[in-house]
Amino acid sequence: MYRERLVATEARSESARRLQQLLLDYHDFRHLKAEHPLLENAFHVADWQAERLKATHEDLYHHPGYHHGLEFLLTDLYAPAGMTHRDDNIDRVFPKMVKWLPDNLLDTFAGLVELNLITQRLDLELAELFHQQGVPADAITTEDYCAAFRESRQLDQREKQITLVADVGQQLDRYVRNRTLGWLLSMTRGPAEMADLSDLHSFLHRGYSAFRKMDDVELLIDRLVSREQQVMRNILDGRPDPFSLPDNL
Repeated sequence: MYRERLVATEARSESARRLQQLLLDYHDFRHLKAEHPLLENAFHVADWQAERLKATHEDLYHHPGYHHGLEFLLTDLYAPAGMTHRDDNIDRVFPKMVKWLPDNLLDTFAGLVELNLITQRLDLELAELFHQQGVPADAITTEDYCAAFRESRQLDQREKQITLVADVGQQLDRYVRNRTLGWLLSMTRGPAEMADLSDLHSFLHRGYSAFRKMDDVELLIDRLVSREQQVMRNILDGRPDPFSLPDNL
């Protein structure tokens, strides 16, 4: 709907051009995915992986200092369904973003878009692999998941996905420490609703609130990254219990 606006907007900096290209890529992918015959299967894959992440990081997920941050990551950043209007609004306000936001914020936003795009592309690939292997997407086992994972042609993207979680998380943590941002989000709620941007505003406010409540974002990210890197090694090495991790991780 807003692709023409993305293309027509002049992006004057490298950061703006990066965000522009990622939004175009994500826009095109969303339309491809919406018409894909395995769309529902991809949703099942995403649900399975979200539950797996909660189980792997159960101690962090139930920790009062980290719960809200992880919930935001799983339901807002990793959100395969129900975010079409929000994503359309991001496309719609892109011209204003590149006009008013500094490059460092554009870079952070680009990282969020790229993380979401990579994650959904990988989910769709898994759905296709399950379909080829005759595995019902609504009855995935750990063995099924690992077998399909090892067949992936995008293992480099899985490594990048983990790196992006670290980069984006660290950048978000720096911004939420700025109290001015919280004040601006409070002040702009009314105008956002009048401009039909309430879902986008709510997304930003949830992210701000979640990260503000976290005890030690750097510690959380370090644990998430080291655990997910070990899980990936376990799967690729064919270990029988790939999601079982040593106590020191």
